[in-house]
Formats: sequence, structure tokens, C-alpha cells
Amino acid sequence: VICRSLANRSYGIKRRTPLPNLHLASRSIHHPYHPSSKFPRPQLRISLQQFSSLNRLPLRKAKLLSVRYGYQSHRNFWLARLASRLLKIRYLILGSAVGGGYTAKKTYDQWKDMMPDLDEYKWIVPDFFWELDEHIDFEKLIKALPDADDLAKLLPDFDKIGESLASLKGFFSPGYNLVSEVIGASDLLLLLGSPGETAFRATDQGYDNDKQFKKVSDKEKIDQLQEELLRTQLKYQRMLERLEKENKELRKLVLQRDDKGIHQRKLKKSLIDMYSEVLDILSDYDASYNTQDHLPRVVVVGDQSAGKTSVLEMIAQARIFPRGSGEMMTRSPVKVTLSEGPHHVALFKDSSREFDLTKEEDLAALRNEIEIRMRNSVKEGCTVSTETISLSVKGPGLQRMVLVDLPGVISTVTSGMAPDTKETIFSLSKAYMQNPNAIILCIQDGSVDAERSIVTDLVSQMDPQGKRTIFVLTKVDLAEKNVASPSRIQQIIEGKLFPMKALGYFAVVTGKGNSSESIESIKEYEEEFFQNSKLLKTCMLKAHQVTTKNLSLAVSDCFWKMVRESVEQQADAFKATRFNLETEWKNNYPRLRELDRNELFEKAKNEILDEVISLTQVTPKHWEEILQKTLWERVSTHVIENIYLPAAQTMNSGTFNTTVDIKLKQWTDKQLPNKAVEVAWETLQEEFSRFMTEQKGKEHDDIFDKLKQAVKEETIKRHKWNERAEDSLRVIQHNALEDRSISDKQQWDAAIHFMEETLQSRLKDTESVIEDMVGPDWKKRWLYWVGRTKEQNIRNETKNELEKLIKRDEEHAAYLANDEVTTVRKNLEARGVTVDPCLIKDTWHQIYRRYFLKTALNHCNLCRRGFYYYQRHFVDSELECNDIVLFWRIQRMLAITANTLRQQLTNTEVRRLEKNVKEVLEDFAEDNEKKVKLLTGKRVQLAEDLSK
Repeated sequence: VICRSLANRSYGIKRRTPLPNLHLASRSIHHPYHPSSKFPRPQLRISLQQFSSLNRLPLRKAKLLSVRYGYQSHRNFWLARLASRLLKIRYLILGSAVGGGYTAKKTYDQWKDMMPDLDEYKWIVPDFFWELDEHIDFEKLIKALPDADDLAKLLPDFDKIGESLASLKGFFSPGYNLVSEVIGASDLLLLLGSPGETAFRATDQGYDNDKQFKKVSDKEKIDQLQEELLRTQLKYQRMLERLEKENKELRKLVLQRDDKGIHQRKLKKSLIDMYSEVLDILSDYDASYNTQDHLPRVVVVGDQSAGKTSVLEMIAQARIFPRGSGEMMTRSPVKVTLSEGPHHVALFKDSSREFDLTKEEDLAALRNEIEIRMRNSVKEGCTVSTETISLSVKGPGLQRMVLVDLPGVISTVTSGMAPDTKETIFSLSKAYMQNPNAIILCIQDGSVDAERSIVTDLVSQMDPQGKRTIFVLTKVDLAEKNVASPSRIQQIIEGKLFPMKALGYFAVVTGKGNSSESIESIKEYEEEFFQNSKLLKTCMLKAHQVTTKNLSLAVSDCFWKMVRESVEQQADAFKATRFNLETEWKNNYPRLRELDRNELFEKAKNEILDEVISLTQVTPKHWEEILQKTLWERVSTHVIENIYLPAAQTMNSGTFNTTVDIKLKQWTDKQLPNKAVEVAWETLQEEFSRFMTEQKGKEHDDIFDKLKQAVKEETIKRHKWNERAEDSLRVIQHNALEDRSISDKQQWDAAIHFMEETLQSRLKDTESVIEDMVGPDWKKRWLYWVGRTKEQNIRNETKNELEKLIKRDEEHAAYLANDEVTTVRKNLEARGVTVDPCLIKDTWHQIYRRYFLKTALNHCNLCRRGFYYYQRHFVDSELECNDIVLFWRIQRMLAITANTLRQQLTNTEVRRLEKNVKEVLEDFAEDNEKKVKLLTGKRVQLAEDLSK
């Protein structure tokens, strides 16, 4: 019945009433949808309409359905719909909050990126400000202050004072209100700062009419505030200077006590002194060792006469550099190391003399010494030098740093300068500024037009970003007077006029142009100028951008910041380089010990001295053979041409001997001793060179070859033969030539052999000359297919004609007579040959010479058996062998001379040569450039790099 009634009713969702009166267990049993129910669930053929929270349908009242066990109301979902709508709103709010937070964070990040990085401007604040907590114990200071209760006891009783003044309040109330309104209006005016003219009005309660006060313009207010600010800054500046002066005196006293040994402790070397020594060591490296150190230093560059030296003197607080008007004074780099000390002194790296900078005579001596060193460092033909002069300046209150003053940049080379002066200064400045860790102190003259500046373009090329450049404008006092537009100075200081960029810009005044001004007077003038300068009053210049005091502080801070950032990096670079070099040495020279250039030089020195000593081991026979042979080669031409041939052409033996004796005496007095000494010196050079260049087998080291060659050349240049040796040698040679007594047949035969060798060599030379004159003979013409020239044909015809003349008269004289020359010429003309008389005489000289030499050789053969007649003085004999005696005398003189020279060599000259070699080696040892130039090669360079 129930199922039928459900099927007949209108369709829809039929909700059953709950079963409130049944037990939980019975409720589940009697539920119509329970599987154990008595009546099964009917199959409803109805259409179900789905509802959600978005179907905004009106809520209906629940309908009751009659069932067997009671009525059951329809279920309603309006609570669920309301909850779902609320949840949706929550999600929307939560999503909006998340999105907004993300957008806000992104906007904050963008603003943060747009803000400038203020870390780069930390150097503006002095270092002591950040280190106050290290030197001052603030906790102790707070504890030392009195408590609030103690302070309260000291204050007066304000309650009683208030009661006493309350009675007077009514009497003073009108005036009190007036003053309060005036003060309030003034505060409001200062806070608002509105443009244009502003007026304020104060009213009194007792008056109805307002009073108009005086109008004050913005410009006047700004001027008053700026003047007040300047006065305040100057006040605190004076206080700071007074404290610094007191601190300087105290530090001076402490340092003086340390010097006197009161604390009985040894002071360590200051950091800046050690750093300066490192720079000196690196700069002393030879040119071949490319160190490329990137350690920081302050490089001072600027145009000539821009005031570089004056700025350095203000930083060093002493007039230490030579000065000139308009001429180049800085001719070489000057490295100035500033450090703190009890006394204001200066000293050079290679000198122990201290110059007291508080005394004018020491200052003048120091300037003179710097000028002398500059002139000595400049090589001949140059204007500037690349050699660095190292100077150390100590004094109380000096900022610690290392500065390098370079020659001023010029635009034109004037008369008296080397042609390459401009290029040399540019290259020198670039070499120092190329160091990526160098602080560039760019000095610009403010009294000249900015367009005339040269150094700014150079600095902008080397440091385009301006990360290590500090710009200094000098002579600002002259610039303020001469420059029509002061805003131009402001553009320079703000970095808007020049194309270069810089870390900081400073304006300084370094005096009035008077060279006799003291540092104190310059400081007073600088302070007075900036105190009254319109540039500061009009805010064109900031207070921290003026005076050399602020400049030195800024430069010192930048310098030490760069040192801290780069010195450790440089040390690591050197360590890595050494490791690479050690590895290369182990692989290339595994069996050789590492020797630097000095150790190799000492080894080469010992080897050279050993070779010089070996000259004394040469045998006397070897010396004499070389000397005799060389001396005869040098004098043989003179003996044959000037002594033998003229004497041999005489008619009798008396004339021959007379001519020979006279010519031998003249030769001995003038030429022979000198020739002998020359031969001996050349022989010693050859033997010395042979020992120096001779390789000693596998142990020979070729790295010493250039050094040995240089030592040999320098020693030969310095060595001079003993002057007395020539006089004694002349006496010995004269006595040897005066002796004519041949003691035995062996000496006679030796003289004949000596004469034959000499004449044969001369005959051979003569035959060669004649062949060149007349051309090849018929055999060579047929075999080698060569012919004669026209001149050779003429000479050949002349030769044939002259040979006929000699055949007709075998005892013909050495010279042709004029009629004989004419006869020969006519005979040749009859055969169609035209000749010149001079050609006939020249040809005759060679023809007769050949004939004479052949005759002399034949005479030698005849004299082989003439020793017997010689002993009898050629009595009862037609044979005369005076020429044999002459050659014996020459031969004996050569032997005696060679023996004498050998004794001089071994006893005197070799020792003097050894002494000269030692002197040369000592000079080379002192000259580092010589060692670098002579000891080269991969092994030397590698060992040198390792040692350094």
C-alpha cells in the first residue's frame, strides 16, 4: 500500500521523518532502506533534480509524508549553502592577501636594486669612527655615570616652583601667549620652508588688530644657515686639529722613549717600511726578469708645472723637492715612503745619512742631493730616466703610504730635450698606471683652461671606470680670481667637465707661488682662503673636498684599502709561479742543482781563472815555435825587399856586407823590437782565446760562453805590454844580428835551408803575379778554353821582349835605362804593339825579380859545400856566400827573440793578464746589467726566477 501510494504521488525528493523514539539499533533495523527491512525498497521512476550552493533557490517548507509508522518532514540545505558561500569569500580574501604580499615584495626588491651601493663611500668616514668600540669601553663608561635616582636628588623641586609661579600666571598670560605664538609660527616656518616670501602673524588676546612682521626671503635664510654651518664646521675643525696636535706630541714622546730604550724592548719594523722594501726589491729586478708586480702604490701624474711636487710636499709636510720656474725638474721617478716617527727626517734607501727636515740647511742639502741623483740617472742623449730614486720620509702625524712622483706630461719637445722625451714620459706614466692596483692621483692645474689638459685623457684611458683614481684640482685661489664662471669649477669637482671618472674630487691650494714659503704658512693661507671662499659659501664645494689634509687622509685610506685587497692575492700569485718553475726545473734539469745568476757567475769566474792559470802550463818549445814562425811572417817582406834584394844587387861582398849592416842597424833601432812585442802580444791573445773557447768535453756548459767571450775582450782591451821589455829586447836583437860566426856545418845547412824556403816562396808569388799580368799559357788555354785580354796580350809581348834583353845580358842591373825602354817600345811598335813606358817598367820589375830569385836559388845549391871556404873566409875561392851568412843571422835573431819573448810571457805577462782577468770579473760582478746580458739562456732564467 505504501509503495503504491509513493508511486502515485507527484515526483520529487521525499524526505522521511527521523525515528526519534526508537533505539539506535532499532532505528537502523526499522529504516526503510536497511537491507534487513521487512518491506523492500521500491524502485522509484522519478527524475532527480540536483541542487548546489549556486542554485539560489528559495527555501521551501518541508512537506509531511504519511507513512505507516508516522510522518517524516522534507530535508532543507540552506545552512550548507550559507557555509559554502562564506568559505568562498575566505578563499578570495586569502588569495588576495597572498598576491598582494608577493607584489609588495617584488616592488621592495625593485626599489632596493635602484638604491645606490653606499659601501664604496665608506672611505669618506675615517677609520677611527668604526674602531671607537675597540678603543673605548662604553660599558665601563655607562657604569661610571650616576644613576637616575642620584640625578633626581640634584634637581630642584619643580612642584614648589610651579606653585609659586601659578600665582603669577594671570599677570604674565598676555605676554606668554604672544611669545608662544611667535615661537610656534617660527617653528612652522622652518618646518614648511615654502618657496617665495612667507609672512607670519602673531596676535595678542588683548588686541584685535594683527601686526605685520618683516618678510624674510628664502635666499637670506639659506645664506644665514650656510654661514652658521660653516662657522660650526670651522669650530669643530679647529677642535679636531687641536686634538690631533696634542695626539701628535704625545705619540712623539712615546716614540722618543722607545728610541731611548726606556721600555727595554726592541721595536719591530713598521708595516709601511716593510712594504716599501718589498717594492724596492721588486724594482731592483733586472729588465729580463718580467716580474709584473701588481702591488699598490700611489702614482702621482699630471701636466708639467701643474703642482704635483707641491702637493707631495704638502702631504710630506716639508719642501723636499728641487723647484724651478717653468722648466722640467722631475727627470726620473721618485718613490717617497711616508711613515710615522718621532722626528721629521728623510733618508735615501742606499744611504745612512738622515736629513733633518726642520732645518733649512738640511732641506737645501736634500734638494741638492735629489737633483744630483736625477742628473746622474739620466743617460747621455736623454732627458728623462726610468731609474727610480727611493726616498723615505718619517715624521709625527704623517699618513702612511707609498707615493711615486713621475715626470710631468708635456705636449711639445723644446730645444735642449731629446727627440723622444714626450714618448718616453708617456710610456713611463702608462707603465706605472697599468698596474691594476695602483692609486692614480691625477693633478690638474685649476688656473689654466681645462681644454689644455693632457693628463686627463691619459688617465681616462688607463682607468676608464675611475675605480682607482683621485682627482686633485690645484691653484684654486687663482682659479677663483681668473675664471669668469665659478660654476665651471663646480663642474670639474663634480666630474662633469672632464671625460674621466674618479673616486673622489678635491680642491687644494699649495701656496702663493713663492718658493721660500714654509709649510705652516701655506696651511694657514689655505685655511684662510677656503674660510672666506665663495665656492664653499655657495655650496659649490663641499667641506670634505677641500684642503690637503682631507686629501692625504683620503689617499691613505684608499691606499691601505687597496693593499688589504691585493697583497694576499699577489702572494698567492708568486707562490703559484714558484711551484710552476720548480716543476719545470725538475723535469728539464733533474741532475742539476738550482743556481741563480750570482752563483752561476761565481762558478764561471772560477772556471775562467783556472783557464788563465793553464797558460803557464804551455811548454817553452810551443811558445818559441809559435813566436818564431809568426815573427818571421811579419818581418820577411821587409828583410827580402828592403835588406836582401838591395844588398844582393851590389857588385862585391864588401858593399853587400856594408849595406846589410847599415840596414839591419836601422831596422833594429826603429821597427824590429816593436814588431816583436806586437807578435808576442798577439800570440798571447790567441793562446788565451784558445783556452777560453776550447770545449772541455761533456762537462762543457755553454751558458758561460758569452761571459768568457766578454771577459776575454775586456781583458785584451785593458792589458798593455811592459814598456821596459821593448828596450831590453832591442839590445838583445842588436847583439844577435852583429854575430856572424857560424860554428858548425849543421847551422850552415840550416841557414841554406831557411834561405831556400824563403826564396822559393817569393818565387812562387812572383810567378803568380806574372801569370796574372800576361794571362794563361798555351796549355791552360787549350785545356780550360780560356783566352787572354788585349792588355794581357800587350804585356805578354812586352814580357817576351824583356826576356830577350835579359838573355843578351845576364848581369843586367835591376833597373832599365831610358834608352833601353825606348828600344823595347820601338821593337814592339814594329810588331804592331803600342805600349806605354810605365807598363814596360812594371813588367820589367817582375821579370827581373823572377830571374834574380832563380839565380839566388842556384847560388844556394853552390853554397851547400861552401862551409869549408867560409871557415877560411873565402880566401883563394871565387865562391862568396855572404847571403847565407845574412839568413843565418836573421834565423839566429829570430830564435833569440822568440826565447826572450817566451820568458817575458811566462814570467810577467801571464801573471799580469790573470790580474786583469780578476779585475774584469770583479767589475762584472758589481754590474748587474752585465751579468744579465752575458748569463742568458733557459736554464739561467729558470734558476733566476726560482731564486727570486
